[in-house]
Amino acid sequence: MRHPRLILKPGHDRPVRRHHPWIFSGAVAELEGRIEDGEIIDVYSSDREWLARGYLNRRSQIIVRLLTWNPEEAIDESFWERRIDRALAARHLLRLDEITDAYRLVYAESDWIPGLLVDRYRDFLVIQSLTLGIERRKELLVRILTERCRPTGIYERSDLDVRAKEGLPPADGVRHGEIPPERIVIREHGYLFRVDIRHGQKTGFYLDQRENRRRVAPYLAGARVLNAFSYTGAFAVYALAAGAESVVNLDTSAEALADAAANVQLNGFPASRFENVEGDAFRVLRQFRASGRRFQAVILDPPKFAFVQAHLERAARGYKDINLQALHLLESGGILVTFSCSGLVSADLFQKIVFAAAEDADREVQILERLGQAPDHPVRLSFPEGEYLKGLICRVW
Repeated sequence: MRHPRLILKPGHDRPVRRHHPWIFSGAVAELEGRIEDGEIIDVYSSDREWLARGYLNRRSQIIVRLLTWNPEEAIDESFWERRIDRALAARHLLRLDEITDAYRLVYAESDWIPGLLVDRYRDFLVIQSLTLGIERRKELLVRILTERCRPTGIYERSDLDVRAKEGLPPADGVRHGEIPPERIVIREHGYLFRVDIRHGQKTGFYLDQRENRRRVAPYLAGARVLNAFSYTGAFAVYALAAGAESVVNLDTSAEALADAAANVQLNGFPASRFENVEGDAFRVLRQFRASGRRFQAVILDPPKFAFVQAHLERAARGYKDINLQALHLLESGGILVTFSCSGLVSADLFQKIVFAAAEDADREVQILERLGQAPDHPVRLSFPEGEYLKGLICRVW
């Protein structure tokens, strides 16, 4: 099938040939033919060589998101079925059902389906449609997911800021089946967690931290732990299960802290072993320092600080500040577990930020382990932007 043609400027074809899925508006020389945004377009080099096929959105800085580099592959219903089947098969190979009933099924560009996120929470699916190209095909994709997964319901949480860049308003609600309950109880590595998939952060739970929670836990045995940016207290549950003496959950959301308390109790730990503190972490960490309060382990899992390149310097200052305050709170020999989920902050830059904080705090720090996102959030080699979560387990002297 012939599609309208997008012609690249000279010298802008290399990323496409290397299977990077994004074409930015500045790389485009001309558009040939009439086409609506969200529809399929063929991409050609400046000398009119066919390169790839994807969907167009002139309202976005990313003007084309590429779907195939095979000129014979049509972008029809069977295409979307094949892509979803491949993503589901990849999750099956991870044998995730043996350890959890909540995980990512489709990870957008990293699963060759740009703009679509799908998470499973027991027998419910949560979808996020992030681009106009996916929005135009949402009903089809919901139908495919319904046929393949047979969920009790599919709920949409397309409330991310990126939709505005695509010219799309936020969208949420039931797209198939039943309305999810107010809280779903999921299991993970033998622990139970209450999840609000309709209103909670991300799609309700930090699925990408699953393996990091398990890896961090042994370092927390016997420790007094501060769990900053705690959300619903998942790290606290793992810490208490590993034998932490006590855990302080610190978050700005009273509702999240209520769920954190429920999760601790749901897993059989007494209320005497944890404390909830509501407040801004930047302010509360300083208050703890001023009052002389000290911990044997501090976990920092802040939200995304850098959304665009212009925010990077400010984000770096924010990461340095919270790590500096955490280092001041740690006893000698203590453990710092620190994360960044800002994709624009590379692992190398993040390590330099933590080093700068250690210099200012006059603390010696050893890196014990490097952490990343769980394997149901794979990183496609031709799309390094899919690697956003990085973390360090450190010993502080």
